[in-house]
Amino acid sequence: MKISNIRFEQLEGVLETDIDMFRERLIRPIDVYPEHRAEPSERFGPRQDRYGELGDGRYLVRSVMLYVDTDEGITGISGPMSGTEAFFIHTQLRELLLGQDALATELIWDKMYRLLIHGRKGEAMFAVSAIDNALWDIRGKAVNLPLYRLLGGPTQQTFPAYASALGFAISPNEATATAQEFVRDGYVATKWFIRNGPMDGEVGARENVELVRALRDAVGDDVDIMIDAWNSWDVRYALDMANRMAPFRPRWLEEVVKPDDIQGQARVTALSPVPISGGEHEYTRWGARDYFEAGVVDVYQADTAWAGGISEMLKIFALGSAFGVQVIPHGHSVPINAHLTAAQSPATTPLIEYLIQWNEIHQFFWVHPVKPVNGKVTVSDLPGLGLAVDDAKVERREFLYPA
Repeated sequence: MKISNIRFEQLEGVLETDIDMFRERLIRPIDVYPEHRAEPSERFGPRQDRYGELGDGRYLVRSVMLYVDTDEGITGISGPMSGTEAFFIHTQLRELLLGQDALATELIWDKMYRLLIHGRKGEAMFAVSAIDNALWDIRGKAVNLPLYRLLGGPTQQTFPAYASALGFAISPNEATATAQEFVRDGYVATKWFIRNGPMDGEVGARENVELVRALRDAVGDDVDIMIDAWNSWDVRYALDMANRMAPFRPRWLEEVVKPDDIQGQARVTALSPVPISGGEHEYTRWGARDYFEAGVVDVYQADTAWAGGISEMLKIFALGSAFGVQVIPHGHSVPINAHLTAAQSPATTPLIEYLIQWNEIHQFFWVHPVKPVNGKVTVSDLPGLGLAVDDAKVERREFLYPA
């Protein structure tokens, strides 16, 4: 079975929701500069080429989908992705891929990696991940099996999700109300994104702690809470926050310093009374190995759509198991992560991340979006990745780079 074509389709549609989307943004490393720290929340929803507010609970959704065709009539689907990723695949990878054996995922991954010697991280690896994921979709469709079966599962078909609160307001009163709603919806864990870092002084530090206090009071003792610093603290501040937050028993603090500061992250993990997670902004098995060998994190969070795709995630899971580190993928692609979770030991991967607001956008065009029920996700039994576009939601479509 040979790859015969690679196509990209840009879809537009209108989401109607009663969620007040992206009221708050997260802290960012660039917020160390006052002019960027003052930038408003409404500019920082999903990437601005994918989303726009129309008013009255209506949002423009724009997604680019990847289709990998084969000479046997089976097409693999991957996405949504950005236009930048599509351009990269079209200009840098397409000629390499045409005519290749579509089932030879290890060979194709290795060729892409070796070709992109200057693209071992970042959006070049996003492109590799998208192709790899589409090829696994082809493999599943070729044998009429869901991905998790091809990966050796199920070890678990239904598993808990944690409610990731990116975009929700974080004032104590509003966070309390939202967190209590998550508990009513059956979630046993919830993650929140703080706004303050070292540049915000003692006032900001107290606000961070008050958010954690409010969340613990809101959800009670039996629900886990996590806090995401999105690479925006330093070692001293992270340890201060860990010690102040420890009485409220966070399950973890996430991405507390810059991802390249391996020594700093390892120092925090060694001294923190709270477990530390990270790895969302790291790539490939080699990046994971560096984290594991240095003892950087208690929980590793590589992203399936960024770190190298399904082929590479399997290697990262194996490394995590060998080092005794849980691997809970970042929640950028819930449909694929559900298959991966279903094929891993619950000891290694006990949870799946569900970004509440982001998934309204990211899964908008799917016929069968994968969403939690009573706080739990059940893996799809559809062949391959289980992805198909719902044409009823598409108001405008355009093929990019037509032949």
